[in-house]
Amino acid sequence: MEGFLVALVVSFGVIFVAELGDKSQLMALTFATRFKPLPVLVGITVATAVVHLVSVAIGYGLGAALPTGWISLVAGLAFLGFGAWTLRGDSLTDAERRKAEKSSRSAIVAVSVAFFLAELGDKTMLATITLATRYGWFGTWLGSTVGMVAADALAILVGRMLGRRLPEKTIRYGAAVLFAGCGLWLILEALAELG
Repeated sequence: MEGFLVALVVSFGVIFVAELGDKSQLMALTFATRFKPLPVLVGITVATAVVHLVSVAIGYGLGAALPTGWISLVAGLAFLGFGAWTLRGDSLTDAERRKAEKSSRSAIVAVSVAFFLAELGDKTMLATITLATRYGWFGTWLGSTVGMVAADALAILVGRMLGRRLPEKTIRYGAAVLFAGCGLWLILEALAELG
């Protein structure tokens, strides 16, 4: 039970932070201007649950096949990369914005499909794979899914209440610092284990 809780809490925190200011959070804001919040959240939840289930399967399989010291080192380097990626920032293209605004299908299907495609290869998917190499698959899957949905729900709530986004620069820098901190921690842990 302790391993499950650690995986749940760590995955929730990492993915929640990773999602702040991410392209899919911007998509959630856009969809919330077109549809009611509940169908948008249901669509996000369905897509996130599927993508993150695939992610933890990949990560858990890698974790069983590789020594933990090397996994920690690679995970630490990946988190440093996620920090740099977060500093770069994300934005919606005109085509992505039009797709979010003009969907003729039901809100849940439209949001699910858009989020599924947007998350493939995204930093939150890669972070979930990385976390699953280190922690149990179920806690990582549940924590990462809830973390992403919570961050997108926050974007929808704030966007609807304030009519504008959170300060993007502040969020981006904060998330980058947290990613870098996690990365350095994992690298130091790996060096201690390998050394």
